[in-house]
Amino acid sequence: MEMKPLLPPVTVNGVTISPERIAAEAQNHPAPKGKPGLAWKAAAQALALREILLQEARARGLSPDPAEIAPGRHETEDEALIRQLMDGAITPERPDEAALRRVYDAQPERFRAPSLYEAAHILFPAAPDDPAARDAARAQAGRLREDLRRSPDRFARLAAEHSACASREQGGLLGQLVSGDTVPEFEAALAALDEGTISEPVETRYGIHLIRLDARARGAVLPFETVLPHLREAQEKAAWVRASRAFVAALVARAQVSGVAMTAGT
Repeated sequence: MEMKPLLPPVTVNGVTISPERIAAEAQNHPAPKGKPGLAWKAAAQALALREILLQEARARGLSPDPAEIAPGRHETEDEALIRQLMDGAITPERPDEAALRRVYDAQPERFRAPSLYEAAHILFPAAPDDPAARDAARAQAGRLREDLRRSPDRFARLAAEHSACASREQGGLLGQLVSGDTVPEFEAALAALDEGTISEPVETRYGIHLIRLDARARGAVLPFETVLPHLREAQEKAAWVRASRAFVAALVARAQVSGVAMTAGT
């Protein structure tokens, strides 16, 4: 009895992408447990898109010129071809200063100097990949938070007794912190606290924290002239992304692909 293939062959403009290549590529596309078909589909789409770009690069007569991307490490020829194709084909519109001024004026609060904080914390250590330790740290932090709710003046003593941070020697005091000095979750908690208050348990990669905000000096709104170079760079990157997506979408729309659906987000 003849066995039918489980999966249809994937072709791009008549070029077949082997099942072996798709299976190898699928290792780079995690899928929910029990749904390996999603990894296969993502891998097939990625390889089909790569083939579309390579075919376009060759059709334009490009020859690979691999660039060094790290000391002693160069692009593959395929990577070089795709980069050269994108560099030559995409010319994003450069935003003018008037447009950038409108972006700034719409939300000037976005463009502030770094804020300055004075804070203290108690750290209950737990690795992110250790659920039992995270649960235990969270429970301990919750118990101490209840103690501090009743007696906030005990913060320094509890930090000295329980914190895994060297700051416990100073009652948990961290000194002055500038925006960017701490991990994002910790800074977000600082930004949300009122001065003189203690947070609920805050999770970071280091464990669970109780944070007390002692003082905050919010950074002033920066003038447009100071922000302009960074704003222009960000808008140029955004324009390049939009132009590259449009270019790739047009190539996908023209290509004859079978065996896998090429969605708009591919």
